[in-house]
Amino acid sequence: MGRVRWLPLVVLSAIAIALVILISPPRLSTSIPPPLSPLSAPTPQTPSMSLPDPPLPLPPPPQVSTEALMGTVQALAYERYHTTDRQRARDDLTAMLQAAGWTPQPQPFNTGINLVAQRLGTDPEAGSILVAAHYDTVEHSPGADDNASGVAVVVEVARLLGDRPTPCTLQLALFDQEEAGLLGSFAYTEQPDNLKNLRGVIVLEMVGYACHTLDCQQQPEGFKVELPSDRGDFVTVVGDAEHPALLQAFEHNQPPQAPPLLTLPVPFKGLLTPIVLRSDHTPFWTQGVGAVMVTDTAFLRNPHYHRPSDTPSTLDAQFLTGVAQMVVNTTTALLDRGCDPIGKY
Repeated sequence: MGRVRWLPLVVLSAIAIALVILISPPRLSTSIPPPLSPLSAPTPQTPSMSLPDPPLPLPPPPQVSTEALMGTVQALAYERYHTTDRQRARDDLTAMLQAAGWTPQPQPFNTGINLVAQRLGTDPEAGSILVAAHYDTVEHSPGADDNASGVAVVVEVARLLGDRPTPCTLQLALFDQEEAGLLGSFAYTEQPDNLKNLRGVIVLEMVGYACHTLDCQQQPEGFKVELPSDRGDFVTVVGDAEHPALLQAFEHNQPPQAPPLLTLPVPFKGLLTPIVLRSDHTPFWTQGVGAVMVTDTAFLRNPHYHRPSDTPSTLDAQFLTGVAQMVVNTTTALLDRGCDPIGKY
């Protein structure tokens, strides 16, 4: 019975305490930070993105050796006209390429034997670039400029680029019997397997002679060309006008020490200017393959052309070195870019 008597007092006390709580202002806890000003508001965070690593820069082109170039010219300082002499040249060249890590193979045709080799690229779909020169001479000439100089550049390309991994395949060819009417290069282009996936050809034809006196350089008959010099100290790259990108590749890969460059696009595959059809690029033009001839302009400059006096002592080693470096730079760029684009310079 006593609990009943205290119940109203308990109820009244509870009501009074509730009123006090409701009327009293709230107290802020000091552990809660004050509101942030707009300047100190945190920046919304976006999800981080992982970007791919940039491609590694390509190594620079290797540097040619004047000593190696002239060593090849000296090693070939003999007439390479008769069958036995041309076999001697093939033996010498086979040994040179093997020393550079290549496995050259003979490719016979009716009246001669071409020497070919290749270093596969890392991309089977990229195609190939061919660097070539003829190794035979006319009778009674040791052919230092025509064409031991061109052969020396091919051997230097083999030495410097044989172990360089590139998307594109590097092919080499040393043609026989160019002096008999381009027989070796015509035989080469008549084999479909030799042209399969071939994206461009660089032919070296007399690249070691320079003359430094006024007007020692002649103009070709049939057309006039604005020459880069009034002396015979420049190199000419002749190309089919239907494939201008190979010419552009040479223009974009000039080393500082290279001779002045004349690029000459020839229309109608040279039918109107037969003077430019006298070397091993011509059969490739006939087959619709882009090809250039790199030359010191031969008889338009060199008084020893097809003579017994075409000896190593008449060559300009510095000029030959500059041309070789230009060829190595251009070949390296084409190989590194996967042969495509040959037309996107």
